[in-house]
Amino acid sequence: MDRVRHPSRPQEQVRRPGDRVVRRAVAPREAVRLPKPRQPRRPRPIAFRLVLGFAGLILTGTFLLSLPFAAADGQRAGVIDALFTATSAVCVTGLVVRDTATNWSGFGQAVILLLIQLGGFGFATSATLLLALLGVRPTLRDRLACGMSLGEAGPGGVVRLLRRLAVLTLAIEAAGAIALLPAAFAATGSLGSGLWWAVFHSVSAFNNAGFDVVGDFRSLAPYQREPLVLVPVAILVILGGLSFAVLSDVVRERRWGRLTLDSKLVLVTTAGLLITGTLLLLAFEWSNPRTLGSLPWPDKVLNAFFHAVVPRTAGFNSLDVAHMNDESLFVTIGLMFVGGASGSFAGGIKVQSFAVLLLAVWAVLRGRPHVAAFGREVASEFVFRAMAIALLAVALVFLASFVISLIEPFGLLAIWFEVTSAFGTVGLSTGITPQLHDASKVVLVATMFVGRLGPLTLALALAERARPEPIRYARTAIALG
Repeated sequence: MDRVRHPSRPQEQVRRPGDRVVRRAVAPREAVRLPKPRQPRRPRPIAFRLVLGFAGLILTGTFLLSLPFAAADGQRAGVIDALFTATSAVCVTGLVVRDTATNWSGFGQAVILLLIQLGGFGFATSATLLLALLGVRPTLRDRLACGMSLGEAGPGGVVRLLRRLAVLTLAIEAAGAIALLPAAFAATGSLGSGLWWAVFHSVSAFNNAGFDVVGDFRSLAPYQREPLVLVPVAILVILGGLSFAVLSDVVRERRWGRLTLDSKLVLVTTAGLLITGTLLLLAFEWSNPRTLGSLPWPDKVLNAFFHAVVPRTAGFNSLDVAHMNDESLFVTIGLMFVGGASGSFAGGIKVQSFAVLLLAVWAVLRGRPHVAAFGREVASEFVFRAMAIALLAVALVFLASFVISLIEPFGLLAIWFEVTSAFGTVGLSTGITPQLHDASKVVLVATMFVGRLGPLTLALALAERARPEPIRYARTAIALG
C-alpha cells in the first residue's frame, strides 16, 4: 500500500494494519528571529530640559551681544563680557561689567531687554506660550513644567493661565511705562528716547532685572529725590516678586479668609521683610552723610523703603551701596538671600521656603510635632524641600565666595555681597564687578545660572523623584544640641 502524506503536514503518515512504515528525516524548519520590541525612549526630566533651555537662551544672547554692531563703539565685545551680560539678563540679575547705556548700541540694548523678558517669564513658559500662539498643542510634560514653575500643582489649564499671565505682564509693564513717562521726558528731552527709557525701566523693574539706561553705572541715584521715579519702580518690583498665582488669588477672592495658605504666607512674609528692612536701613543709615544723612526726612524714608524693596532681586539703587555701613550691607545680604515668591520673576531661596523654615523653628520651640500656619498644616515633604534648598544655597554662596576670595584682593564682605547678589539674581553691587578678573566673572556667571535655576530645578527634580515609601523604618533618637 502506498504511503499517504497529508498535504499540509509532511511528517504525518496514515497507517493501516500490515503496512510497513518507512521513516524519513524531515529537515527542521528554520528558526525565525523576531526583532526585539523597541523600548520607548524615556523622556528627559523636566528639570534637565529647563536647564538646557536657559543655557541655549544664554548662548544665543552671548552670540548676539558679541556682534560688532551690538556695541556702541562698533568694537566687538569680549566673549566673557558678552557671556556675563547675557547670563545677567536671562537670569534677571542686573550685575554688569559694561555700562548698559554707554557701552551697548540700540541693538544691544534691545537684545538685553528681550533676554530680560524671556528670562523673567521663564524659558519653559515662554516656549509653551509661543507654541500656543502658533497653534501647536503643548505636551503634557511642557504643561507640567510651566504649571510647577508658575506655582500651579497640575498641568490643567496651563495654556489659559499663560495667556492671562502674558496679558497681565504686558498690562503692568505698559502702566509702569506710562507712569515713568514724565521723568523719562525730563531725563532725555525727546519723545523717542523718553519712551524707550520708560519702557526699558518698566520691563526691567517688573521682571526684577535691575538693568538701567541712566549711564555711568549710576542706576537710579540721580532720582533719589524723585518719588515719580522711585515709587513706580518700587511698585513694579513688588508686583513682579509676588508671582502671578498670588496676584490672581488676591484679585479673585478679595477676602483674606478665602486666600490660599501659599498666598497668605507670601503676603505676610513680604510685608514683614519690607517693614523690617526699611526700619533697619533707616536706623543704620540715618546719619551717614554719604547715603541718607544729607537728605530731608521724607526722602530718607522713601530711599530706605526703596532699598528694602530692591534687594527682593531687582538690583536698582538710589543710594551708593559702596558707601553703606557694614550693618546695612548685612541687612541687604539677608534680603537678597531670601528673594521673592516662588513662580515670580524674583530669585533667592524664595519667600515660601523662608516662611516654612521660620514656622518649623517656631514649631520646634513650642514642642509641636507638625508645622502649621493660618489653621493649615504644612506637609513634611515641603519642610524637607525648604531645608534642602536653603542649605544648598548656603553651601553655594560659601563656595563661590571662597573661590573669588582666592583670586581677588577685595574684602570678604564685599565679595560675599557680590556673590549673594549673583545668587539671588539681584544685581546690587558695591562697585567691584567691573574690576573682577575673568575667572571671577566665570564664577559669578555660574552662580547667577544656578541661583536662577537652582531652587526651581531642585524643586522640580525632587517632585519628579517623589514616590510613596514601601517601608518605614523604626524610629530612634539622636543627640542634638
